[in-house]
Amino acid sequence: MARRRGIMSEALKWELAKELGVADTVATEGWGGVPSRQCGNLVRLAIEKAEQSLVNNH
Repeated sequence: MARRRGIMSEALKWELAKELGVADTVATEGWGGVPSRQCGNLVRLAIEKAEQSLVNNH
């Protein structure tokens, strides 16, 4: 089965990682080194930003 492309851009992932304070972990260990709780927080933050963007555009 083919792997699906990510929806979030790398730039957005890095921006969110910096906001959550895990950018150093990503830089040294890669995304696999980020704890699952922080990954969940990253997704939550991305969803919040997307919702804000939709509200601001309408």
